[in-house]
Amino acid sequence: MIELSEYEEMYLKRMFEFFDSRPDAILKTTQLAELMGVSAASVTEMIQRLASRGLVTHIPYKGSRLTPAGFHQAARVKRRECLLEILLSDVIGYTGDLEEAACKMEHDMGPELEAAIDKMLGYPDRTPSGKKIPVIERTVEISQEGLLLPISSIPFGTESVVEIIALEPVERKTLQGLGIAIGSVISKNEAETLCDGNTIELSKSISTKILARVRRA
Repeated sequence: MIELSEYEEMYLKRMFEFFDSRPDAILKTTQLAELMGVSAASVTEMIQRLASRGLVTHIPYKGSRLTPAGFHQAARVKRRECLLEILLSDVIGYTGDLEEAACKMEHDMGPELEAAIDKMLGYPDRTPSGKKIPVIERTVEISQEGLLLPISSIPFGTESVVEIIALEPVERKTLQGLGIAIGSVISKNEAETLCDGNTIELSKSISTKILARVRRA
């Protein structure tokens, strides 16, 4: 695995975002400078550095493109950002600038932590805002048993036990009449969600903040 500085990762991520919507384009130095908020001279220096590491192809007088290796590295950085956005929004309930907060954290996330968060979130494919999460080679556990997931992500046909309720006091009042508490058994099928055998209805914002451990399928 290639070791990259935070600044190198930021360049690769910005390039990935550009090519994700325009895969056949060539990214001009002036365009990348605008995306990064730096001078064209700074971009040229970084592109040369990334090209020397086989991550970028520089096309004189035209611009640059990510190599397959560069695209893979950039996708991993973007993927970490997306997973953190879900963790911050759906699990922790953070209401600030998600992208900014995730961006600050993504550079310190190693492969093991990334895999653990991916597993806990139920292997999501989209962020809270609907952005597609980059697909990379990863190990997906077919058995869901033991996963700690938001109720909204619990697979159909499984039984889970509530372990964490990350709600504000006002939101917790919604649960009082539903009987949901730590230790409650949650089961789901295509038609309904049940808590201790009783049908319940929860909003997406609340169901993503209640985490249950999958006990069995």
